[in-house]
Amino acid sequence: MHEFKGTENYIATEELQVAVNAAIALEKPLLIKGEPGTGKTLLAFEVAKALNKPIYTWHVKSTTVAQQGLYEYDAVARLRDSQFGDTRVNDISQYIIKGKMWQAFEEDGQAVLLIDEIDKADIEFPNDLLLELDKMEFYCYELQKTIQAKTRPIVIITSNNEKELPDAFLRRCFFHYIRFPERQTMIDIINVHFPKIEDELMEEALKVFYGLREIHGLKKKPSTSELIDWIRLLKLGKNTKDDLQNIDYVTTQPPYFGSLLKNEQDYEHILKAKRSSQNTFKRF
Repeated sequence: MHEFKGTENYIATEELQVAVNAAIALEKPLLIKGEPGTGKTLLAFEVAKALNKPIYTWHVKSTTVAQQGLYEYDAVARLRDSQFGDTRVNDISQYIIKGKMWQAFEEDGQAVLLIDEIDKADIEFPNDLLLELDKMEFYCYELQKTIQAKTRPIVIITSNNEKELPDAFLRRCFFHYIRFPERQTMIDIINVHFPKIEDELMEEALKVFYGLREIHGLKKKPSTSELIDWIRLLKLGKNTKDDLQNIDYVTTQPPYFGSLLKNEQDYEHILKAKRSSQNTFKRF
């Protein structure tokens, strides 16, 4: 079997490559955490692409329950059809809506199953999937049969750490935290998206970006995905390194500042911090 080493569109650190391949070898779900915008969700798609496997994505919401990933029984549709004399009512399987996990189980070859943002759901949601993730099977009561995976899928689970996950669930996972990219890794990521970017523009953009992230007390620090969006706008606007120099945030802001900052509290916090630093400098 091929190992995951990243793709031409996704820079995977050596640590991340080891985590993905270890989880596959151990046949354990890979639990990925990290700041929003660090490529957790994208990782699953790139693993599927690199290993040439189909992917099934289960995006979790606050209202999601574990049963929806297995299947749902549409009793209302069956009742309606029975009232109109539809002969399909005699075949209950016609009213079983297969969830993403069931679909992944049915693949003849190995699939990738992404359970995205698992921490958005109720605290009991992960525990409700323990058996299915362990045994790769579940029981369908309506059909009175056990659904088993033909081939154990590669399961990738993402979390933004909005709430703690149960210990019993964590024991069944291989865990990896995607650290925020260091400068050289970030340069590699930028070059993937903008192979012809001017070095001087990229250098100034990184100074502004990391300078913002270093300001203590920000509610939401700009992420990798927001940096990529910002650079895209800089290039579309034909901005140069000169447009990013001598920015003090009080009288002069970076172009397209709204790509980096996403709430007014952080904007006011930066203004306050920069005014304070300017006054301190003047006193000395």
